[in-house]
Amino acid sequence: MRIIRYQGVDGKIGLAEERSDGTATALGGGIFSLMERTNEVVVVKRICAPVEPRALICIGLNYREHAMETGAPIPAVPVVFFKNPGAVQDPRGAIVLPRWLRSNRVDYEAELAVVIGRVCKNVRREEAMEYVLGFTCANDVSARDWQKEGGGGQWSRGKSFDTFCPLGPVVVTPDELGELGGLRISTRVNGELLQESHLGDMIFDVPTLIEFLSGSTTLLPGTVILTGTPAGVGMARKPPRWLEVGDEVKVEIEKIGTLTNSVVEEEVSGGANFSL
Repeated sequence: MRIIRYQGVDGKIGLAEERSDGTATALGGGIFSLMERTNEVVVVKRICAPVEPRALICIGLNYREHAMETGAPIPAVPVVFFKNPGAVQDPRGAIVLPRWLRSNRVDYEAELAVVIGRVCKNVRREEAMEYVLGFTCANDVSARDWQKEGGGGQWSRGKSFDTFCPLGPVVVTPDELGELGGLRISTRVNGELLQESHLGDMIFDVPTLIEFLSGSTTLLPGTVILTGTPAGVGMARKPPRWLEVGDEVKVEIEKIGTLTNSVVEEEVSGGANFSL
């Protein structure tokens, strides 16, 4: 099933199943309860982020080639950090370059996002996929200056600004995708291909991540796991390629879809008393 969360012409938010002919039919129930198919065709005014995450758990350095391009060693266990759920942005929404806490080094990161569908704790990797509602595209937008120099040794400050977690356009259930390892993942900025890899380059695959993250830890329905980004990020390019006002960023994962976001500048007067 391909699930969208949308705003209708009446302004209300609903769930629908995206059909192969481009239409969408309403889904009854909730995304984490028993959804029921209907034959009611809906009129979609706006596609929303497919879930409102209870938590955003992120994995760093999870593609071999990306670890190599940053000069980091291959991690022995997953590198974990968190993003503020308030950072979520809709498909077609804008990535806003921070100006109150100013960043001049905002980067893109294409990622596969895993949506946990039911309470999950101490799950073995062999059973992990039973807890997955589905998968979507994510962009782990990162202000590298605040991540590296302004985060006190933590990554979250530079990765949690408003709009820094576009998600979508759909959640695709596992039965639609089959084996994940061969699926392609890419980023294009203004049509230029900057990231291109496959999910099989992950150091820790999805079942392993769920086993690790659920260890002695409850993952609630609606937890979204960002599984890391492949090589080709802006900070590793020579010269670096930072996002600029007017850019269009497209994250694509085979069999899931394309997440498209424009880039604009935060409108503020003045700024905070912090500088890097």
